[in-house]
Amino acid sequence: MSKRNTKELDMLNGKTAGKLIMFAIPLALSSILQQLFNSADVAVVGRFAKGNAMAAVGSCVALVGIFVNLIVGLSVGPNASLATIIGQKRRDDINGMLHTIMTFGAILGIVLMGIGIGTAKVILEISGTPEGVLPEALLYIRIYFISIPFMVIYNCGAAILRSFGDTRRPMFYLIITGVVNVALNLFLVICCKLGVAGVAIATLISNVLSAILVMVYLCRRKDEFKFCFRNMGIESKYLKNILKIGIPAGVQGAIFSISNVFIQSGINSFGEDAIAGSSLALNFEYFTYDISNAFAQAAVTFISQNFGACNIKRCKKIFWQCMAFGICFTEVLAVVFMIWDDFFVSIYTTSSAIAAFGLIRMHHVCALEGLTATYEVESAALRGMGKSLGPAIITILGTVVFRIIWLVTVFRLVPTYTMLMNVYIASWIFTGGVIFILLAVHMKKIMLIHGSGKISPLK
Repeated sequence: MSKRNTKELDMLNGKTAGKLIMFAIPLALSSILQQLFNSADVAVVGRFAKGNAMAAVGSCVALVGIFVNLIVGLSVGPNASLATIIGQKRRDDINGMLHTIMTFGAILGIVLMGIGIGTAKVILEISGTPEGVLPEALLYIRIYFISIPFMVIYNCGAAILRSFGDTRRPMFYLIITGVVNVALNLFLVICCKLGVAGVAIATLISNVLSAILVMVYLCRRKDEFKFCFRNMGIESKYLKNILKIGIPAGVQGAIFSISNVFIQSGINSFGEDAIAGSSLALNFEYFTYDISNAFAQAAVTFISQNFGACNIKRCKKIFWQCMAFGICFTEVLAVVFMIWDDFFVSIYTTSSAIAAFGLIRMHHVCALEGLTATYEVESAALRGMGKSLGPAIITILGTVVFRIIWLVTVFRLVPTYTMLMNVYIASWIFTGGVIFILLAVHMKKIMLIHGSGKISPLK
């Protein structure tokens, strides 16, 4: 093993609590910084752009979320697959897996860019985007989608780093690109008067830079994690493992966002102030959610390695610690937002009407964001043990189906903005409860198999 590899985080031995926090916090900060790309767009156009710029960007939030969550979900596949290989000490397979990940990621990014640009207008119209907002919304989203291939490359590269415990380096990369994004936002909107086009271009440049940084690092490594362009290619045996976990996770993320498109149509019915206010508050939900998701990512990586090493008892311990940390840390940040809610809202808008809608959403959704840690960590634990389809199916039922039923029943009976927001809490409780039952059944089965001494849980 190379000297560089000795710095990998040991997930198989020693106490887990401190290591989980050390792994998750930089990852949470990375995700928050990535989200700042979008929140900076909202803040800058809300304060400095003219017309319906803020509502235009806000109308794209749900559509952007579909693709971002799909990409982030798909990156779970490379993360879990590589972590399992490390746990099994199959280091000769790492480089082949790495080049398969990056090659597939580049192809996928180009395909998603084409799909996004081609379907943007239809999806925005279906979601009820007001006619006065639609032209600027289309301009923003089409420029934004050009950055998709670079976003995929960055997330694939970051997944590779996470597989051996490096979450700090992606955080540093996103600090750099986040600063660049904000600076370009201000320059292109205030100085160049480009409006929504300016913030979209800034996001594009930032995503290009993040992809370059992670690729340069991988190209400079001197071990099995080194990337070489001449070695690009896809090996089916590695791709199969990646897709087995990544596709259900990616679909789960995308479906989750698709359900938000239906909710967005309800929000749109309350007018442009509601659209802008909702998109404003959504930023704080992303920030808090990023913490629970970070501990879910920690669960995937740690459980994958330990499952690969057949240490089921340690897997169970990691799950409960990630669940507790995810809920507690998420709620700490949510409380901060609640205490200084007026201040945080004022960062994005000076309109009292927009702020009113934003505050309603903050107090009904963001305040209980810790509940997302339940289904996210539960799903992550199952993926870490190679089971990704079950959580995806339950998430579809708990988000899309449940939320549609809520919209056509409860919301129709009580058609208020507040009641519309309550759908999030109800769906989180339902989804988390059902996935927990699935996890408990699967864990019991694994413990029986492992305890019997007849069959390895890896087979």
